[in-house]
Amino acid sequence: MKLTRRGVLQGAAALGSLWAVGCSATRERGGAAGASTPRGGSKRILILGGTGFLGPQLVEAARARGHTVTLFNRGKTRPHLFPDVEKLHGDRDPKNGEGLKALEGRSWDAVIDTSGYVPRIVRASAELLAPNVGHYVFISTISVYKELPRPGMDEDAPLATVDDPTNENVRDNYGALKALCEKAAEAVFPGRTTNIRPGLIVGPDDPTQRFSYWPVRVARGGEVLAPGDGSDPIQFIDVRDLAEWTLLTVENRDVGIFNATGPDKPLSMKGLLEACKQASQSDATFTWADAAFLETQNVAAWTDMPVWVTPGGELAGMSAVSNARAMARGLKFRPTVDTARDTLAWFNGLPPERQAELQKRAGLSPEREREVLAAWHRQRAGSAQAR
Repeated sequence: MKLTRRGVLQGAAALGSLWAVGCSATRERGGAAGASTPRGGSKRILILGGTGFLGPQLVEAARARGHTVTLFNRGKTRPHLFPDVEKLHGDRDPKNGEGLKALEGRSWDAVIDTSGYVPRIVRASAELLAPNVGHYVFISTISVYKELPRPGMDEDAPLATVDDPTNENVRDNYGALKALCEKAAEAVFPGRTTNIRPGLIVGPDDPTQRFSYWPVRVARGGEVLAPGDGSDPIQFIDVRDLAEWTLLTVENRDVGIFNATGPDKPLSMKGLLEACKQASQSDATFTWADAAFLETQNVAAWTDMPVWVTPGGELAGMSAVSNARAMARGLKFRPTVDTARDTLAWFNGLPPERQAELQKRAGLSPEREREVLAAWHRQRAGSAQAR
């Protein structure tokens, strides 16, 4: 199965709700550990969302850095989290119920928007908050780019567009609508907006399995089907690193557009799998199968083989986006082995039924992997006999 931009964006849009919702069976979160004095003084921060995947990490990191946090959401996703944090309930869409009424007349130093997908809705929150909030931070995506054909693309690359800007079909127009959300925020908060474009967000609590598959699979040991030849570049960012740096942009009032994906040095697919092996101390061995063979087996990049993108073609630059601008403003990354180890520990702590549910979302089942490995070995044996 050939990986296409449309397929990636539709998958991202379909999982957008999962990113916002996060895992229902996660470990409980307590209070902030060891508050410290933030640079620039303590901030009052409003988070639109806050109980999904990125949101809770933002809350924990903000409180650990001495900030005061308010959450605005519908109160439906894990409402038990953060009982000592102020929570305002409503709807991002002003057309629904009380809409944004709970935000009226309130003031904060900054707002972090983790849940904006439709420009009309982002504009509504921005317009209401603009008179009383100093800084709007919007969590966007590298999917905003019109094309990702070459490595090293930076924030000035052309953006995706949609013929009808009133079209709110996020599944079909995910990247283009996110780009319009960025513009909506900047139009209302001119010179006071930070648009952060992450790539693949990973780590503990990841509801998509688009990274977790690898530490979990490698920990089982044995022969592991691996894509390509091991040299293909990959990129992702640990959700905790993204949260810490997002708060740094608030503290420093860094405005502008930033690609937030990592790591800080080039990482290959082989490097990732070796880090997973180190994290679990398993006996895994890796059998590298080229992209052409995987396509004949209907094994798709990114979904069946998570994190990995087929080299060449329209998405060749998807795993080699420039993060130089964000790194110059303090973006840092923890070692890949730490992310793998912590992700594995989180996964292993989930109930078996939750583990089974997650494993259906990305990667290959053990049975399917054995089938493809057997086909690979048959092909190799046939090639050897032919010689």
